Parts: sequence; C-alpha cells; structure tokens
Amino acid sequence: MNKSAALFVTTCLTAVMIHQGAIAATASQKHKVRKPSHTQATQTQAVPAQAKAAPVAAGPAYVARPAAVPAPAVHVASGSEAIMVLGAGAARETQTVSHLAIQQYVPGTSPFKALSKLPGVMFTSSDPLGSYEWSQQIIIRGFDQSRLGFTMDGVPLGNLAYGNDNGLSIGRALQTENNGRATLTQGAGSVGVAASNNLGGALEFTSIDPTGKFGVDVAGTVGSSGTWRTFMRVNSGVLPGGGKFYVSYDYQDANKWKGDGIQRQQQANAKFVQPLGEHVKLTLFGDWSLRQENDYQDLSLATIAKYGYRVDNITGNYNLAKQIGYAYQNGTPYPAGIGNTNYGSYPDFVYYNAAGLRQDAMGYGRLDFDITDRLKGFASVYGHTNSGEGVWATPYQATPAALGGAPLSVRTTEYDIHREGFLGGLTYKVGHHTIEGGFWFENNDFEQARRFYPLGLEGTPDSTYWYKNNWFATQWQGAFNTKTYQVHLQDTWQITPALKLNYGFRSLIVDNNARQIGSNILGVKGADGYPSGSIESSNGFLPQIGMNYRVNAHNEVFADFARNMAAFDNSNTGATSPFATTIAGYEAIRNKLKPEMSYSEEVGYRYHDHNIQASVTGYYVEFENRLLTITQGTGVQGNAAALANVGGVTARGVDVAFNYQFAPNWSIYASYAFNDSKYNDNVTSGGTTYYTQGKDVVAMPRNLANVQLGYDDGSIWGNINMQYQGRRTYTYENDAWVAPNDIFNLNVGYRFHSNNWVLRGVDAQVNVSNLFDKHYVASVGTNGFVFSDPTHTFATLQSGSPRMVFFTLRKHF
Repeated sequence: MNKSAALFVTTCLTAVMIHQGAIAATASQKHKVRKPSHTQATQTQAVPAQAKAAPVAAGPAYVARPAAVPAPAVHVASGSEAIMVLGAGAARETQTVSHLAIQQYVPGTSPFKALSKLPGVMFTSSDPLGSYEWSQQIIIRGFDQSRLGFTMDGVPLGNLAYGNDNGLSIGRALQTENNGRATLTQGAGSVGVAASNNLGGALEFTSIDPTGKFGVDVAGTVGSSGTWRTFMRVNSGVLPGGGKFYVSYDYQDANKWKGDGIQRQQQANAKFVQPLGEHVKLTLFGDWSLRQENDYQDLSLATIAKYGYRVDNITGNYNLAKQIGYAYQNGTPYPAGIGNTNYGSYPDFVYYNAAGLRQDAMGYGRLDFDITDRLKGFASVYGHTNSGEGVWATPYQATPAALGGAPLSVRTTEYDIHREGFLGGLTYKVGHHTIEGGFWFENNDFEQARRFYPLGLEGTPDSTYWYKNNWFATQWQGAFNTKTYQVHLQDTWQITPALKLNYGFRSLIVDNNARQIGSNILGVKGADGYPSGSIESSNGFLPQIGMNYRVNAHNEVFADFARNMAAFDNSNTGATSPFATTIAGYEAIRNKLKPEMSYSEEVGYRYHDHNIQASVTGYYVEFENRLLTITQGTGVQGNAAALANVGGVTARGVDVAFNYQFAPNWSIYASYAFNDSKYNDNVTSGGTTYYTQGKDVVAMPRNLANVQLGYDDGSIWGNINMQYQGRRTYTYENDAWVAPNDIFNLNVGYRFHSNNWVLRGVDAQVNVSNLFDKHYVASVGTNGFVFSDPTHTFATLQSGSPRMVFFTLRKHF
C-alpha cells in the first residue's frame, strides 16, 4: 500500500444558533438561553453510552475542554440548540446536525437532506423530500452508501442499498419528528460502530427521549403534487414509578410530481424510559412502518436530450402498455411516441408500472448502568423484520393464456429479513485514561426470490398492489444467513491538558451462507443456476489512532489514521455478493476473493470563538480490493459474469466549513469540498481491457459547495440555501457526464408566542424546494454503472423535482 505523504485541511461545520425567545426578551437577556419552544420543548435525545461525555444540555454540544485551556463563551443569538455542531475536541473530522435543524425541513423529509450541508457529503434524490428510496444516493469522499455505516441509537441499519439484505433506511426506522441529533464521521466511524461495511465513514442517528411533562403534539402538512401528511405524538410525562414514554403516528400521501402514481407511508414510533434505582436506566423503543411508492422512470442522456426531463412510466395507460407488449412479442411496429433512447430498446423506453413496497417492524431494549463512579456500561438487544417487494410490469414475459393472456406480466423481487442482535460495552476511567470496549453480534436470516405474476387483458390491480401467492413462475429463490461478530477496545489518553490521544482497534468476522431453493415454472421445479455455499470476511486487527491538540481556547489541530474492512453482501442481487453469479462463476472465484479494505488518513484544523466556527481537513484514502462484477476469461469461452477484485482507488481531498454569526439573529454558513478520487487500475472483462486507470470515480463530483443565509429572532425564522454539485460521470472510462447543478431552497416560519389558548404553542412554516425551478439530473447510477456509453443510452439517471411548495402547521398542547 503506497501512501502519499500529505493530507491537509478540513471541514468543520458550525452552528446556526437559534435563540427561540421573544424579541424583547432577546434584547434584554441576550446572554440567557430561553426554554425550547413548542415541539422542541423539553425534548432531549438519547445519547449512546459511548457518547455520554458529550453534554446534552441546551446550547451547542461542545466536548468538554481541559481545565487548563479555558473555552470561550459561546454566543447564543437566537436559540437554545445549535443547528450544527463541529466536533470540537475530536481526533477526527466529525459534525453533528441537531434535532432542530432536521425539523426545519418539510415533515417526512429524509434527515440525509440536512446532512447534505456538511462538507464532503453528496445526497441526491429525485423527489423533493429525499425519501424515494430507489433514487436515494449518499456519497462521502467517493464512498457510496453500500460502503458507509449507519446506526440508530446504536442499532445497525445495514448498508442502505435499495434491495437491502441486512437492514432498513432511517426513514423507515424513525419518524422525522422523533429524530434527535445525527452525527457524521467522514473518514472512519468509531471502532465501536455496529457496521460491517463502513469503509468511508459512519452516520449515527438518535431518537429523542420522552418529555418530563404530559403533552400532545399535532402537525399537518399540505403541498404540491397533492402532498398531505398528518402527525400526532403523545408524551406521558413522568409516571408514578419514574418512567415516561411517548407514542406517535403519521400518515403521509402524495402523488408523483410527474407521471401517474403515489408515494405513501404510514409509521408509528414508541419509546419508554424507566429508571431502575439510581444507577440503572431501561430504554425500550419500537417502530413500525409501511411504505408504498411508485417508481419514476430511469432516464438516459439521450432520452433527456430528445424528450426532456418529464418522461415517465405510463401507469395510467394500460392500453398503451399492452400495445408495447404486443409489439415486442410479435415483432410489429411500436406505437407512436415510443422511442429507443433507453438502452437502444423500445420496450425499455417507458414501463407500465414499477413500485417499491416495504413493511418493517424494529425494536430494541437497552440497559445503561453505572457500576461504580469509574465503571459504566450498557447492554442492548434488538430485532428487525422486513417484508418487501420490488415490482415491475415487464413486456419481456407475457402472461400465459390460461392465466389471463396479457402481453406482459408483473415481475417481483421479494425480500424477507429476520435479524436479531446484541450490543454491549463497558467504559472505565482511571487516571488520565478512559478505556472502552464492547461486543456486537447479529444473526440475520434473509430470503429473496424473483417471481412472475399474471395480468389480465381488461385491467390490473392497484399500482401499489402487494402481489402474493398467485405467481406462475419462480425464476429463482435463495435463503441466506449472515452471522456477524465484532469486538473492539480503545483508550482515550489525556496526555496533557491540551493533548489527547485516542487509539484502539476492532476485530470483525462475518460468516455468509447461501442455500438456493431453486425455480418453479408453472409447477415444474428445477435448479435456478445460482450457487449455494459459504464465504467468510474477517480481519482481526482494524486499528484507529487519532490525536487532538488544543493550541489555545480558540484553535486546535487533529490527525488520525484508520483501517477498515467491508464484508461481502449476501444475496442473489447484491453488488458485492459472491452468490450473485452462476455455480461455475462462484467456483471460479470463491477461493480468490478478498474483502474490500480502506486506509484513511486525515489532518485538520478547527477555530471557534464567540461568533465564528471554522474547520479545514485534508484527507488521503486508499481503497483496496475493489469488487466489481466482470466476465471471467474471453467472451467466446462463454464464461459467467462473476465478482472479482479489480484493483483500488486513491482519493485525496479537502473539506472546509465556516459559520459566522455576523449580527444579532443573523448567520451565514458555507461549506466546500474538493475530492479527487481515481481508479488505480485498468479492468479486463470478457477479454476486453477497459482503460479505467487514472479515471474519475463514478457518481462523485470533484466539487461540492453549500451556502446558507439564516435569520431567527425567536418568532420569525428563515433561511435560503444553495447547494452546488459539480459534474458527475456514470461510466468507468469517463466518456459520459452529467452537467453540474446549483439548486436553491427556501424555508421560512413563524412561532407564535401568545397567551391565547388557540395560538399558544403554534408554529407555521413554508418550505420551497428548487426555488428557481431548474431542470437537472438528481441521481446518477440508479441502474448501476457501465464501462462505456458512447451512445448515451444507458438509463441510469433520475431527473430532479421541479419547484414545489409545502405548508406545515404544528401545535403543542
């Protein structure tokens, strides 16, 4: 592994401080912190045991500084909760986005939208809320979501791939209103993060705790494309035994912004916190969600150039869908208006219907305990079940005449997850050392099948119909088991009041087993061609070491190094699954494959005073053993496509963040990231060599920037934000590019402070996305990536939503 000798300069985010109080109170008591208002009032967030050193009090959550180096007073101009907090005192680049920052978005918005303001973070989605899972894409320093770690209250969420085999998205795990702080570590997550794929960093979400007083929060949202959403949460207040809980429910419905179809979700959360004596606390959490979303059509550059951004599926026109099916089945001309600019194929120009259906139930129980003043710990058990379908009406398989005879059928990819796990840890303080260790185990049973369902000539089920039982063909079906074992140990050594050293390691073992159940075509059972077998990803020593030196009360520097491994996927469709190939392909690779590895280094500088926070981080990353599906040998040999290690990636970059409270109630925030990620090797597939060495990594722009101007006087608040993404490519040889974009968003609101019962506790807000109604490509790579696309017909792009307006009214009783 060759490492470049340099890395400089990083990002740090800083805080828009919102003092929620009356203007008069702000003027007369400008250094006092007012009680949080309305739905934020008395809400606190659950903090994992390993993060307990960070204060959760009102005001920015700074890490406690050594007594010998006094910290400057924090200027709080307009609120009791910092919008964003840069990781002061941390030995790596870390930022936190607050509960309040997430609430300023439209209810139901993915928290990734708030996190996308952070330097080095690229998040895109083709819907205005960022919740449409097929198009969701988050990339950090060149690593996509399949190579990032995600947790909620410490519970692993898996790799967040669309066909997730080991978890669920944060939007299905936690309601927007119950999101607490979200913490991003760009270079490498903590050694204790429960993730087996965090090559490029970790995102740790938290849920808020129940309030100490009885209260009811209600909210309603209406907006463009028939959007409406209702939410209600009831807090019990402190019960006679000292416990407290909340339960909440929401229902959200919207039409697609183009084409015919819906985006619908209903969800419920419940959380209970009970002290058990003075030294033990029990926390119980439960989540249920049902998500139904019709897909937007994937587009190619050629389709956009000829037909525009609004080409979409034809869900409301079954007659046209049948005409396309008959034309394909019979080799006759296609209907007028049906082009061949997607894949050079008329049947793939538009589809009759496509949808994603997911139902999840997740919960955990956790004990936090203080054994002595020096020794603390926690133990947690969790479980998650998921059933899901990816639905596609396909003209490539007609319905048998005896079952309806339509010239198309419905193809599904069906998912079933049952996983349970244990997390535990101990923290011991002795002298100038804080020693922490822990263990994570998960057992995951996952089933997956590809099936075909009949359609009739005269009509079809609802566009989000859940297909069950009446399939006429199972193309393939597999059962997969994954067992994950992780232990970690780390020490934080306060060498001097100004110098802190953090060092530790984790050991990770992931055992994957696959068992193919086979095919069943019209009652005839057979083999499906996929392999059964087992493979292990393991590494006994994945170290991290970091240093933070506080020069004085305003300045600090930090540096760190981390080594990480990503386990293989375990499914028939996973991008890094050894079982997503033929039996022959698996036999050819099973003793050769190596798990992906990353080596990350960064060095940075932070500054903070009463009004300014800033940070600069430089990083260098080597990504080794990159996995890609290629054809083994030459094309004439007829060998199967199979997974292979195809070399590495080298990434260098700079993250910068700056926040300035330049006047009472006013702030400006800016971030910029430069990323230069390049492939190190050429790739040979099917006897053809593709010249990828030195080419840019797909989907990741070199330049990302954010600028936000904000105002908050306690009653009136608002911000206007600009996000810039540089050009992106979806081909490994870089012969096709998507143009850069700069999108503006506007958020404004008013908090009522009144003795009138009707107005007391009322908040109103208006959110406008894509303020200047620009046409642009949002997501790149929804259907994957290709080596080359000289005709620009590979359909792997999603167009961004137009200008859309939403109005929300909340009341706290």
